[in-house]
Amino acid sequence: MSTTTPRFQTIGIVGTGAMGRGIAQIAAQAGSTVLLFDTQPDAVTQARNAVSTQWDKLVEKGRIGADAASAQKARLKPAAALADLAGCDLIVEAIVENLDVKKKLFAELEGIVQPTAVLATNTSSLSVTAIAAALKRPQQFAGFHFFNPVPLMKVVEVIAGLKTDPAVCQALAEYARQMGHTPVQAEDTPGFIVNHAGRGYGTEALRIVSEGVADFATIDRILKDQVGFKLGPFELMDLTALDVSHPVMESIYRQYYDEPRYRPSVITAQRLAGGVVGKKVGDGFYKYEGGAAQIAPVPPVPQVDDLPPVWVSTRAARRAELYQLLKDLGAKIETGQSPSPQALTLVAPLGFDVTTVAVVERLDPARTVGIDMLVDDAATKRRVLATNPATRSDMRDAAHALFARDGKAVSVIRDSGGFVTQRVVATIVNIAADMCQQRVCTPKDLETAVTLGLGYPLGPLAMGDKFGPANVLEVLFNMQTVYGDPRYRPSPWLRRRGAIGLSLMHEES
Repeated sequence: MSTTTPRFQTIGIVGTGAMGRGIAQIAAQAGSTVLLFDTQPDAVTQARNAVSTQWDKLVEKGRIGADAASAQKARLKPAAALADLAGCDLIVEAIVENLDVKKKLFAELEGIVQPTAVLATNTSSLSVTAIAAALKRPQQFAGFHFFNPVPLMKVVEVIAGLKTDPAVCQALAEYARQMGHTPVQAEDTPGFIVNHAGRGYGTEALRIVSEGVADFATIDRILKDQVGFKLGPFELMDLTALDVSHPVMESIYRQYYDEPRYRPSVITAQRLAGGVVGKKVGDGFYKYEGGAAQIAPVPPVPQVDDLPPVWVSTRAARRAELYQLLKDLGAKIETGQSPSPQALTLVAPLGFDVTTVAVVERLDPARTVGIDMLVDDAATKRRVLATNPATRSDMRDAAHALFARDGKAVSVIRDSGGFVTQRVVATIVNIAADMCQQRVCTPKDLETAVTLGLGYPLGPLAMGDKFGPANVLEVLFNMQTVYGDPRYRPSPWLRRRGAIGLSLMHEES
């Protein structure tokens, strides 16, 4: 139990679903008296019982004392009507994501509460300014966006509408800290911080699979093993469910007037229409039995008795490191100006496809295989190779067998512009840089929101520094050349700061 006087001593929660319950739980734990209202009276009783059960479990685990749990339960009270919320200092709405319904609710609440009361919406996708447009006191209104499950997801976005008083956002941020959460300040833009920054991960993975580069499981393995994501993009979409994530994709895309970077995929639209939405229905990008994903086993490493010599392109990324890796693996290395007719030819492009590199460098496509060297080999659990349409099967198998010699996992994908990790990382970093360009939030709050709200191993700016801003820019420039698609155009913020490091700018306001 909090020993600090809460910034808002009496708060109302309208809507007692998962989000409303979670907010009510941490507010009561912070010492506030919490009034619960729902249009379905039984829902309030169910919510109080569910939250009380959570506290009982915490008592059993020794996390809180029995007296604290009893005090928190006593602060959780039902409200039979909206009028019962008249004495609240703060009211947080957590109802259906419908603009008209929310506007109607807040217009009614404004006529009930005191003029000094703060009204807040937990919306994840609607404009705070639009919800407050018809209010008489829009300066007392703000966004207060929590994430599910609220007690465990320790970040909350505080969003100022066009007319919000800055003091209101400061008070909400203070209260968030009292509830044990980390507040981040966001401008009222589509997706705010977390849902905006998250566009790069799933949408680019969907583009990659739609091009036939690799299957869902292979893409998930690559991004977990090469970058350190806890869940692959398709595992994540199965967990959140497409009936939640696809509408968010469409909403942000449309709100940004069809900005190509946020373009949704027909794959998720079709699966949503067919009810194949994820783990909760037992069928998504993976099928689930007993809650466990049924994933096809990884193909075995080919048996190759006699490996050919290896020649490395003079333009390969991390060429010196690639040579050392080949020596460590016991490869027979050719060092001539051009490969012999028997040699396996290795290229390591950034952003370009293997086919283009083979043609430009006048290499035999049939013997050319690409390797992703964006990631330091010592720091990755998986190596990724790419064939082109003309690569002979014996050369593909030889490359696979060679790079698996030390027991490290190897994935072989089909040719496309850029490797999986290159494309996804570059897209994540570029969208984050564009958010900084738009001043959606400070770079520091961006990093905090993404690591806490999305669970990424690094914030997107730190990720850009880890893999090299110059490398990220090269991937984007080359991808734009390959596809001629504006979705890969580098953000001006990234282009300006790339030379000095992105993480150096975290404190910029």
